Amino acid sequence: MAHVRESLDGPDLLVWARGCRTDLELRRAEIDALNVFPIADADTGTNLLATMRAAVATAERAVLDAEDVTSHLVAQALARGATTGARGNSGIILSQVLRGIAEAVAAGPLTGARLQEALLRSAVLVRTGLSAPVEGTILTVLDRAAAAAAEVTEPSLAEVARAAAEGAAHALSRTPTQLGVLRAAGVVDAGARGLLVLLDCLVTEVCGEAPARVRYTRGELADQGPHRRPDDGTEQGTNLPARPGDIDHDRVGDGAADGRERRSPDPRGEHDHREQDADPHFEVMYVISGTDETAAGGLRDRLAVLGDSVVVVGDGDSTWSAHVHCRDAGAAIEAGLAVGTVTSIRIESFAVTAPHSSHHEHGHHEHGHHAHGTDWLAARHAHGATGAREHAASPDQVASGAGDRRSRPMGRDAVPVTGGARDGRVFGDPAARDVLADRGVLAVVAGAAATRLFEDGGAVVLRGDRQVDTSALLTAIRRMPHREVLVLPNGALPAQELVAVGVAARDGSRDVLLLPSASMVQGLAALAVHDRGRIAVDDAFAMSEAAATTRWGALRAARVRALTMVGMCSPGDGLGLVGQDVVVIDPDVVGAGRILLDRMLGLGGELVTLLMGADAGPELAQVLADHVTAGFPGVEVVVYSGGQQVDLVQIGVE
Repeated sequence: MAHVRESLDGPDLLVWARGCRTDLELRRAEIDALNVFPIADADTGTNLLATMRAAVATAERAVLDAEDVTSHLVAQALARGATTGARGNSGIILSQVLRGIAEAVAAGPLTGARLQEALLRSAVLVRTGLSAPVEGTILTVLDRAAAAAAEVTEPSLAEVARAAAEGAAHALSRTPTQLGVLRAAGVVDAGARGLLVLLDCLVTEVCGEAPARVRYTRGELADQGPHRRPDDGTEQGTNLPARPGDIDHDRVGDGAADGRERRSPDPRGEHDHREQDADPHFEVMYVISGTDETAAGGLRDRLAVLGDSVVVVGDGDSTWSAHVHCRDAGAAIEAGLAVGTVTSIRIESFAVTAPHSSHHEHGHHEHGHHAHGTDWLAARHAHGATGAREHAASPDQVASGAGDRRSRPMGRDAVPVTGGARDGRVFGDPAARDVLADRGVLAVVAGAAATRLFEDGGAVVLRGDRQVDTSALLTAIRRMPHREVLVLPNGALPAQELVAVGVAARDGSRDVLLLPSASMVQGLAALAVHDRGRIAVDDAFAMSEAAATTRWGALRAARVRALTMVGMCSPGDGLGLVGQDVVVIDPDVVGAGRILLDRMLGLGGELVTLLMGADAGPELAQVLADHVTAGFPGVEVVVYSGGQQVDLVQIGVE
């Protein structure tokens, strides 16, 4: 029989926090998949995990320097680390749960009575920190956990912990009935699911046994309760209770007789959450010092005018953390500067964080989806298709090495670009299917190593280490000896200039198509599916689609102080770009790279290409590759030396 603890001292609380970190790692994907409110950016699990990691790291440092490891010392360090390292709305709320515990154990170890006090205090702190509390979220579930704990009349730590966890589990199951966006998506609240992980870890630490929980997954149909799968990974579901959208936790493991999940339709309205006049573009977070409760309240009010999802909370000592979703990131930062010293500024654009919703395909814009032009990319990844995989290779192509070559090195023999028929066939003649067309690929490339990659793929290279103008590109096209020329500009010239070059290059003896590759990683994706065995229009379409369905970004180090679309950067800051737009600023270049990868892979992906620049240190590629491997199991990472000067790394996600 497991030993039941009557109290938790400092080392015990640290063990509990480490357990929370481990379980959040295990549950991250599940929680991310539930995330539809307030922004459907699929990162709640990731944010909770990052916040708990920061909390544990701070507590571990505090323990090393302390002579007496008390409960208050550990809990206060956890709260401080979570406040300064909070990620997202959910991370800041987590910091207040830890702060509530820290305040409750100021006089001694965590007991049943102090846990009751901690949960009640946490619930008050969270609601105080929010500008516009919304029911059906982690707030409601935390309230219910605190109330259930308070109802225990003989407050042993084990009984209070169990009551809090079961109260939270029941309230979690009710969240779809309280918030329309959850009901429409067929999910429970993601942040509340994370809170339940923490409470279950507390039960495990106190009682020695983990509570049995279901695994929550998104429902197939809108307005029907969320899927729930047993924790053992089996596929059979569990019956939903009669209440629409509710989940019966007393029936875990009691599957339906036919092995299928049953869901009850919810007759309630579509949405009951607050609509905005305009969608927010940015998530802004920062840490504030040198302020007080009154000034923090004023900041909360000011941020509420600028946007929504406003949270301003403290660690109970001298540090505050602010969070807002807004359109004007600069104004949000200025509001913080007006009340104290602002550090650890984090600005992320929703242009690359919101996953695709099938509603968009039918013209329905559901509040909370902010893809801003990237929806069709996400839709292709959601269907598991990329340009390279949609065109199956014929037996002849397999024998000759043509077709889909992404899984093996590209070589000149695979895609020969000289020779072939010169019989005067017009561009796109179907008869050309029977022979290798007289077709060449011209690519604009920066960097010696990248040049070798494109040449090994069969392309003729125009070096773009310095600015390429229209005259140089036109001359290079005219020097191509081929009847048909496909051009990969790789972002060297703006679209209007490329159109002019294409018009000027076409004549009676040559047809030219300029493909939409805006970066070298998109160009590599296009070149990987180039096949002269197809007619030109099919080849150009396949290459264009491969380029277009490769999301691309870049990691750079800021060289000067400048104002970007997401705020001010200073020399040495890491800049994460998606396309040509800065979407991440971080004081640490490697940190910016990790965040950028998280945002890009948040939309899905199977293959990440890292094209390393001339100034990238040898360890950077390994650090970024390890980050992808650890955070996104199953995603393949390919690293190439590029040698380009501007970008430390070009990133492609297919």
